[in-house]
Amino acid sequence: MARLYFINEHFTQILVFMAYLFASKRLGFRNWKDSDLPKMAVINSDPTVMKHFPGTQSKEQTAEFIVRMKKQFETNRFCYFAVDELEKEEFIGFIGISEQTYEADFTPCIDIGWRIAAQHWDKGFATEGAKKVLAYAFNELGLDRILSIAPMVNTASEHVMQKIGMQKVKTFEHSLLKDNERLKQCVLYEIKS
Repeated sequence: MARLYFINEHFTQILVFMAYLFASKRLGFRNWKDSDLPKMAVINSDPTVMKHFPGTQSKEQTAEFIVRMKKQFETNRFCYFAVDELEKEEFIGFIGISEQTYEADFTPCIDIGWRIAAQHWDKGFATEGAKKVLAYAFNELGLDRILSIAPMVNTASEHVMQKIGMQKVKTFEHSLLKDNERLKQCVLYEIKS
């Protein structure tokens, strides 16, 4: 696909939309494939990527996550989408929306989130991808409100939330992180259609 891009942009756009649910300038968004498991497992086992989570995740936990995402997509037409960098035709992680039902005064809700391999950081992929996901959520799915949650120490994710037009609602203690002194204080952001 990448080679055709410079030859015939229109033809490549057709190919991109055949392979993906939707695409931004540099990213393709799709449902998960079994072949994504080893690559996502590497991302989930990287301490740098997972530094704002309670710990890294095993290959088994990653497989369970992918099954949940596939099921959520079948039910709702959304999930944390598998994302490919189009030019290199390379899987880089996920960006998408997902249902959240943990105990909080704003759940159940739909939140936007991202997890990208460290070698793809600082290229604007999270911001570009999150903007495209919001457009899909509001324009294609008809959703009217999306939230985003991150530990207060995760200033990089909070910066992305701000860049995609979200507004800070509050800080709160996350019910799933109560025993983690470093991560339990979180920020809640919101955007409406």
